[in-house]
Amino acid sequence: MAAFDPNEMIERFKDRAASVKRRSLPPVSGEERQAFLNQAQSDFQDFAIIGDAVASVEDGVLVLRVNLAGDSKK
Repeated sequence: MAAFDPNEMIERFKDRAASVKRRSLPPVSGEERQAFLNQAQSDFQDFAIIGDAVASVEDGVLVLRVNLAGDSKK
């Protein structure tokens, strides 16, 4: 097994967030449409949060630092 690179994981999450934004809307309407849109928003938010994290491995533990304050400090 290859060594775990937390920065590669972060890049995969950034890619997933971008994919959600490009996801096309299936031919649904009404409640199903709203449920799809809600799920897409949740998916994007989750992937984007991890994609914005600063990752490290400390004593064998994956540590993700996520700035929820909204400023540019990490």
